[in-house]
Amino acid sequence: MGGTGSDVRTREITYAPLPSQKQFHNLNGRFKGFSGPIGCGKSQALCQEAIRLSYLNPGRLGLMGAPTYPMLRDATQATLFEILEGSQIPYDHNKAENTVIMKDTGSRILFRPVDEFERLRGTNLAWFGLDELTYTQEESWLRLQGRLRDPKANRLCGFAVWTPKGFDWVYQKFISDPLTGYKAVIAPANENKHLLLKVADFYERLKDSYDAKFYEQEVLGLYVSMQGGRVYSAFDRKLHVEELEVNLYAPLYWALDFNVDPMSSVVAQVTKGTVRVLDEIVIRHGTTQQACEEFMKRFPNHESGIVVYGDASGNQQQTTGSSDYQMVRDYFAVHSTTTVRYRIPKANPSVRDRVNVVNRTLRTASGKIDLTIDPKCKELLKDFEQVCFKADTTEIDKTRDRQRTHLSDALGYLVWQECRPGASVGERAERVV
Repeated sequence: MGGTGSDVRTREITYAPLPSQKQFHNLNGRFKGFSGPIGCGKSQALCQEAIRLSYLNPGRLGLMGAPTYPMLRDATQATLFEILEGSQIPYDHNKAENTVIMKDTGSRILFRPVDEFERLRGTNLAWFGLDELTYTQEESWLRLQGRLRDPKANRLCGFAVWTPKGFDWVYQKFISDPLTGYKAVIAPANENKHLLLKVADFYERLKDSYDAKFYEQEVLGLYVSMQGGRVYSAFDRKLHVEELEVNLYAPLYWALDFNVDPMSSVVAQVTKGTVRVLDEIVIRHGTTQQACEEFMKRFPNHESGIVVYGDASGNQQQTTGSSDYQMVRDYFAVHSTTTVRYRIPKANPSVRDRVNVVNRTLRTASGKIDLTIDPKCKELLKDFEQVCFKADTTEIDKTRDRQRTHLSDALGYLVWQECRPGASVGERAERVV
């Protein structure tokens, strides 16, 4: 144990953290999380972090919570007491008040179920830690976040551990769109060598207990939608997301979905046969004119040219007298000297064919990856992770979240033109009619 304050106390603890646990403890965010499958050591990491912070903040108040009192008593507290007693750390447990006083430091730990979040108002905290955060209401987390304000604390920190439970508020806050000060570690399956030494077939046994999707969530620790099958099942953040730079010597591929809210498009290039998605443009209640303006703002004077892709319905004449693609043509004719070509099909491919080509480009059966995405394309990444089929159908669910599908559709038109069997990248562009 150690810290930065002059009055921080130290004590040696027998603890050999797994790689993910060590990474979690080393995170320096104000709010941090540990996500992983069952058996990955989440409760151990939670309680070790609580002990660590009680030493870093001597004499200050912390809180440990769980979704319900039985879970708090039987899992969270039981693990903490086992660690304290195993490491011979002196403490007093007041059962009436459900608190612990750490004798070395005078630090106090409150134990509270967090199912009734209005009860979490009150005393300032130096730290708090929550077990199984995905089974906790977001309001409870926010109440505790507001209590993290002890002016005498050496290290203010709110932390939590959890098993994935779909693309919920925890996923949004810690993984897909982490807020400032939020950091998280995702533990892999089969990392807990201590567990596997005792029960070598622990994970194999569970295959007969869970269906395939629930097994992915609980045993592999993956983020999956439990509402219906994922449309882009080949996508994996670990494989497909990397920071990308614009190649000034290759054309920009701009693919549009002419949806009014949001007006959506992606910007990509193709390098050595791999589609590289550089950026996304999302404009709420946007127009084609605004999309063109934003594109030129981000990519002015790209001398290697631009190729435009998109939905064939964009050729249809609007009430203003021009089609969406004609508006794009008119805009570039006035505002740019860059060569612009158009690869717009006379008719759209079937949704099934387009999705199959995108999944194949993401990853073939042999593991070949031909599509990478820059992490700033947050809405596109959400599409790949969250767009699902309607239950028991092959129809994409476009009603569950109306912000979804537009960017993946736009990219799909590009991928269909460039990557479908028989197509060659950069083949002759088709003019808009």
